[in-house]
Amino acid sequence: MPTPLLMPALSPTMTEGNLVKWHVKEGDTISSGDVVAEIETDKATMEVEAVDEGTIGKIVVAEGTEAVAVNAVIAYILEEGESADDIPAEGAEPAAPAPDAKSEPEAKPTSKAEAPAASPPAANTPAPAAPAAADGSRVKASPLARRMAAQAGLDLASLKGSGPQGRIVKADVESAMSGGGGKKASPDATPAAAAAPAVAPSLGAAPSADVPGLPAYDEIPNSNMRKVIAKRLTESKQFAPHFYLTVDCEIDELLKVRKDLNAKSDAYKLSVNDLVIRAAAVALKQVPAANASWTEKAIRIYKQVDISVAVAIDGGLITPVIKDAGSKGLIEISSSMKDLATRARAGKLAPDEFQGGTFSISNLGMFGIKDFAAVINPPQGAILAVGAGEQRAVVKNGALAIATVMSCTLSVDHRVVDGAVGAEFLAAFKKLVEDPLTMLL
Repeated sequence: MPTPLLMPALSPTMTEGNLVKWHVKEGDTISSGDVVAEIETDKATMEVEAVDEGTIGKIVVAEGTEAVAVNAVIAYILEEGESADDIPAEGAEPAAPAPDAKSEPEAKPTSKAEAPAASPPAANTPAPAAPAAADGSRVKASPLARRMAAQAGLDLASLKGSGPQGRIVKADVESAMSGGGGKKASPDATPAAAAAPAVAPSLGAAPSADVPGLPAYDEIPNSNMRKVIAKRLTESKQFAPHFYLTVDCEIDELLKVRKDLNAKSDAYKLSVNDLVIRAAAVALKQVPAANASWTEKAIRIYKQVDISVAVAIDGGLITPVIKDAGSKGLIEISSSMKDLATRARAGKLAPDEFQGGTFSISNLGMFGIKDFAAVINPPQGAILAVGAGEQRAVVKNGALAIATVMSCTLSVDHRVVDGAVGAEFLAAFKKLVEDPLTMLL
């Protein structure tokens, strides 16, 4: 039976995506690892690689199609000996023998309007990864068979397939379920049922933008990314009680150290932002209570400092993560940041490069912004907003002097971090910035 190519879930929040472009056409031969399509997710436009080899038998979803549900069939791959005549009509699997009275009937699909608000549709549940047989080869099974086996706790590798070339299909899983055949999968192999998302309290409808007297305007359709940004930041302000702490840092010594280090080699070019990231990472190691997030059961204090750095891209922003920044030196941080920012703007980041993170930094100093307060990036507990360094009058030893000053504001989730902890973090950060040699130790 032809192998369906499904719309992948490329991020945890993705339930649908836009099929931007096909890199193949019907009749093309593909191998594992070949780029077959570009998908616009809620974060970026990403390339999708083939995991099976074969021939593109039919493209079901045309490029340019929007709002394609995760796990929807977008194409069919033909294996050796198969033809387009073997492709199921309308993307459905061939009918299988009806299950006996002991088998639980399949739930009837419901439309979006009929589906309960708190329960995601079954079509949006990612199919379990294909298991391996005892000899290490990939077990061939249809996506529906994989899901059914995972739900029943069956090890697919122990089943005998009745489909083409031994492929396991729905009827094989039903037979094992009703007859007790097949080996139970290990507990680790059975995905845990996802907890139902908490229902947010209703805050009423948002004010309408259509009011009398507006001038002429152009409308730019909201991309998936813009919709997700709006949703997540609205939730952040609704549920995370923000408070703000600001500190002024004199950065003349930091600028001098940066200049001296850059003069030592042409192999790297450190930015002020690189030193800010390093200072924040070291400060979080010194004040681990600020490297935290809130859950209803407990406050999580992270043992590793993973810093998300806001990067502006077309149509929104993304926060690539510098993993284990607390253990990286300046050159490594600088190299990682340049690589992540470049690929972020090109839409080439892998999901694990912009997901996670325990603390965020947003720097608008390069745009001349003196100071600002950023919105916390949930589920993190804090974000540091960095302004421009500018010459200001300061008092030193009772006399006026000129210093280059940078204002930094910490936005804090008060459920996670109290004022004293936030102040302790900023004090550690300020000390490192004003005496930058200490962050190099």
